[in-house]
Amino acid sequence: MWYFIAIVIVLLALSMRVVKEYERGVIFLLGKCKGTRGPGLIFLIPIFEQMTRVTLRTITMNIPSQKIITKDNVSIDIAAVAYYHVVDPVKATIAIEDVYSAVNQISQTTVRNVVGQFQLDQLLSQTGQINLQIRNVIDEHTEPWGAQVTAVEIKDITLPDNMQRAMAKEAEAERERRAKIVAAEGEFQAAKKLGDAADLMSAHPVALQLRTLQTMAEISVEKNSTIIFPAQFMTTVQEAIAMIKNDSKK
Repeated sequence: MWYFIAIVIVLLALSMRVVKEYERGVIFLLGKCKGTRGPGLIFLIPIFEQMTRVTLRTITMNIPSQKIITKDNVSIDIAAVAYYHVVDPVKATIAIEDVYSAVNQISQTTVRNVVGQFQLDQLLSQTGQINLQIRNVIDEHTEPWGAQVTAVEIKDITLPDNMQRAMAKEAEAERERRAKIVAAEGEFQAAKKLGDAADLMSAHPVALQLRTLQTMAEISVEKNSTIIFPAQFMTTVQEAIAMIKNDSKK
């Protein structure tokens, strides 16, 4: 009797499995897949049933740096990262031997093929679109394996030293060009305003004299300043003052 109870306890212990919330157990009965079980406590038929655990959590996979030649024949090193998770545990167990290794290999190949279709300037300016295209291509390959790729991000682009120097020179030249354009626009606006002021003063001669007097007042602020001007200028100033007085009387 005690032997029978001991055997039952041992069989129960062998048949009990605990599947975590983020896992699923793929059950095989005599080698034939019978579906999935879990999460929680499950029981297997000893000897006849086996279980393979499959995680459903998102897996972060580093795509190692690799040399790629762009469409404009520039050799660069690119490293990326991919995120995927298993959506069908049965396919992930039966259709592929090692999901992680398979996704890693297809990701490296896809990154190399997709990036090679773009020029360097496009690669630097359209990174988001390229990431999306890489993800879509990888996801098409991993769908039969029961895995879904949620995101692929290019995280590092290493350029050759000569290309870095060339891009630095190009950026410096671009900044100088913008600075010259801004300076030229300032000169143009200043010249336009001076032309408007000249037209206004030509219509009102007194305005020119008043501007001259204002300039003299600004110069005389310095205590050691000595101002010499011709007598004709005094006549012009007197005429301007007389005109101002006549205008005030009116």
